[in-house]
Amino acid sequence: MQTFGYAAKTADARLAPFTFERRALRPNDVAMEILYCGVCHSDLHQARNDWGFSRYPIVPGHEIVGRVTAVGPEVTRYKVGDAVAVGCMVDSCQQCDQCRKGEEQLCRESNTQTYNGLDRITREPTLGGYAKHLVVREEFVLRVPAGLDLAKAAPLLCAGITTYSPLRTWNVGPGSRVAVVGLGGLGHMAVKLAAGMGADVTVLSRTPDKLVDALELGADALLVSSDAKAMSAAKSSFDLIIDTIPVRHDVSPYMMLLDVDATLVIVGQVGPIDEQSTFPMILGRRRLAGSPIGGIAQTQEMLDFCAKKNILPDCEMIRMDEINEAFERMERSDVRYRFVIDMASLKE
Repeated sequence: MQTFGYAAKTADARLAPFTFERRALRPNDVAMEILYCGVCHSDLHQARNDWGFSRYPIVPGHEIVGRVTAVGPEVTRYKVGDAVAVGCMVDSCQQCDQCRKGEEQLCRESNTQTYNGLDRITREPTLGGYAKHLVVREEFVLRVPAGLDLAKAAPLLCAGITTYSPLRTWNVGPGSRVAVVGLGGLGHMAVKLAAGMGADVTVLSRTPDKLVDALELGADALLVSSDAKAMSAAKSSFDLIIDTIPVRHDVSPYMMLLDVDATLVIVGQVGPIDEQSTFPMILGRRRLAGSPIGGIAQTQEMLDFCAKKNILPDCEMIRMDEINEAFERMERSDVRYRFVIDMASLKE
């Protein structure tokens, strides 16, 4: 299947139009026309090879919403015309203990990333959602629930599941005390989802100017992390802290905010963090943890939850030819809170 999209051909190149071929349908494949694709901070990192393992040309995009255009003969879950979605992975071994219990993101043989991965059969590089069409094995296609706005749903496939998964792992529900560090693409979803689960939600920010935004998103309070008196008064106040900051930083100021047996989970920064003291962890039996995306079943659960609770990201719609400017704006945090590409704007 010949298709077209936008690709980076080197680490220092701007994304530009790119024509390429998707594979022919295998018996268990679903083909779709991509309608919307979210823009994730990891797209920027991968396009610029910030993590050191990018394969070029690279077509980013792993927050994908579309409609089924064809199915292989063994496909049973989807039919032409269905509204579907694809997230950060498109395959896994399906045989290991993690895959068998629905944790494909933790596949012992590594899951296949939607882009910048290698196809498990042909070993060809995978190419992502900044394109007109996509072909994916059925098991990694998600159903978009009726009533969920297709134009806003795309960021749920990464930002949504990245923050939903730790909330479920640490059993957040009514009465849980949750703090969210950072109010960007991930942080604003963490606030909405935690509030939707009935938690008491606090946003941590260096300045008080995000108070109105935090309350509008569903938070109950804002704690100014640069206010030493307020931080001291908040010691042992939280059962879970979700840290969404996407760059290297010091988490030690937040550790004392955790109650006994509570957890700070990092979902933003992939890479080094500043040196930490073990004192708050040992003295309070507190935990510092990390969390990736969730498995396919949990991602579907998240989509269904968002449809039921009418939870959607705050999005700014852009054209495909505005992607380089969007990357620059995202780098300086000039977006509230997530870019989504209208793929109808993508011209061959």
